[in-house]
Amino acid sequence: MEMVRRFHTKSGMAFAEQGTGEPLVLIHGVGMRLEAWAPQMAALGKSHRVIAVDMPGHGESRSLPGDAGLEAFVAWLGLFLDDLGLERANVAGHSMGALIAGGAAATFGSRVSRVALLNGVYRRDAGASAAVVGRAREIRAGQVDVDGPLLRWFGADSQESDVYRLTHRWLSSVDRAGYATAYAAFAAGDSSYADCWPNVGCPALFLTGADDPNSTPAMARAMAEAAPAGYAVLIDGHRHMVNLTAPDEVNTILLEWLAKPEEMK
Repeated sequence: MEMVRRFHTKSGMAFAEQGTGEPLVLIHGVGMRLEAWAPQMAALGKSHRVIAVDMPGHGESRSLPGDAGLEAFVAWLGLFLDDLGLERANVAGHSMGALIAGGAAATFGSRVSRVALLNGVYRRDAGASAAVVGRAREIRAGQVDVDGPLLRWFGADSQESDVYRLTHRWLSSVDRAGYATAYAAFAAGDSSYADCWPNVGCPALFLTGADDPNSTPAMARAMAEAAPAGYAVLIDGHRHMVNLTAPDEVNTILLEWLAKPEEMK
C-alpha cells in the first residue's frame, strides 16, 4: 500500500488506475489519499477499470477554494469524469468520499451506473453534528489531532496494526489547508443530499462497520430504506476503515454490487 504511479488530468486532478472494462471510480475519505483503495484496486481491477482519485487538497490533487462546500466537491467529481471522458461510471466513496458519491448519484442522473457509500454519514444527531463542526473549527485554526480520529476509526486495541500505522502516516502528512477545507465540507454536508435518495434509482450499496460510532449502522439502514434500489450491509467486528481492515469481505460485497443490473433513473 505504498505510493503508486499517478496520472494528472488537465484540471489538476491526480489519479491511478488498474484494469480494463466497465469503469469504477473510487473516492477516499478526508485526510487520506488514493492509496487507501489499494486492496480494492488489486482485486476489482481484475474485472473492471478501477480509477482511484486523490480528493482535492489531498495527495497530488489541486485544492479547491477554502470556502468550498460539499456541492463544490461534487462538481469537482463531475469535472474529473469529464476530464477522463467517462460518460457513465460506477462510483464508490468512503466517508467524505461517500458524501461526494451520494451527491453525484443525486445530481448526475444516469451518468452514475451504480453507487456505493462505504461508512457514509447521514443526518447526524445534534450531539454528533456539534462535535464534528467543533473539530472542523479546530482544524481550520491549525489544531490538527491525528490520534483522536484514528481512535474512533480503529478502536483502542488496533494501534500496533500495520493499517493503523499506515493511516497515521497519511493523516500526519496531509496538506493542512486542503484537509481543513475538506473537513469543513464533511462536517456540514451530511444533510446536503439527504432528501435525494428516493430519486436515486440505480443500485445503491450502503456498507459500514457494525462498530463504527460515527458512520453508524442506523445511518446505513436509513439511506438504504430511502433509496428504491438501496440495501445496507454491515461488517461485524469492524469500524470506520473497513476497506482496509476487512478488504476481502469488502471486495466480495463490491463485486456483488457491481454485478447488479443497472437501473436507469
